[in-house]
Amino acid sequence: MNISQHRQDIITVRDIVKTYPGGLLALDHVSLTVRQKEVVVVIGPSGSGKSTLLRCLNGLEDIDSGEIIIDGIPLDATPRNRLAIRTEVGMVFQSFNLFPHMTALQNINLAQEQVRGKSRQEANEATMALLARVGLTDKAQAYPAQLSGGQQQRVAIARALAMHPKVMLFDEATSALDPETIGEVLEVMKGLARDGMTMVVVTHEMGFAREAGDRVIFMENGRILEDASSADFFSNPRQERTRAFLGQILCGPIPGLNGTHLNMKEQT
Repeated sequence: MNISQHRQDIITVRDIVKTYPGGLLALDHVSLTVRQKEVVVVIGPSGSGKSTLLRCLNGLEDIDSGEIIIDGIPLDATPRNRLAIRTEVGMVFQSFNLFPHMTALQNINLAQEQVRGKSRQEANEATMALLARVGLTDKAQAYPAQLSGGQQQRVAIARALAMHPKVMLFDEATSALDPETIGEVLEVMKGLARDGMTMVVVTHEMGFAREAGDRVIFMENGRILEDASSADFFSNPRQERTRAFLGQILCGPIPGLNGTHLNMKEQT
């Protein structure tokens, strides 16, 4: 995909540092920008800082220093700014975090009614449209326990979309799913990408990264080691560490990558 140079940056990250108790350096002077309608895929080994970066982008984690700006709003200690950003940024986690005592319809309605102030009827109509978008109109009255993992994750995506976010963050949204349900969630995510949703996706699904990603970022030890277009990343990675990582997780031949294709040998 070619991103127009005329699109504005919607996410700006400047030199952010994040440490955890005990002195663990999770993010080591990370900087990046994401343009409107761009899909940025973040990959790297476990513990590289990928999920921490996402959690910092919507204020779930506080940074020690640096600057994060979302759609022109600084993510700082100001409660008003934090609330504004959280209404503009949707996030989908590994775990589905659905309320078990609520149906799919009720789970998606909840924030629309309590945060957006919609009437029950307005929320119901919006929710049914979202369930149609993720292919689950027949599951509106089902409880989470009656849904497969893939169906629960699609409900979680619909719930995030119900807030009309300008940016969607996905933190390994398929890693907790059975292999047969991963594809249905990835198809929903690809549909969002085709529709022009700005997305930052942490994933180990290399096929998604290559097919749907505009850019791929490789992280290790809290740093960004490589940031390239998806095509360049997979055909001609610049860093030796990137080449080694791809060699470990991919197998079989594809042109330009030392005879490898996009089947995962293992999750990293």
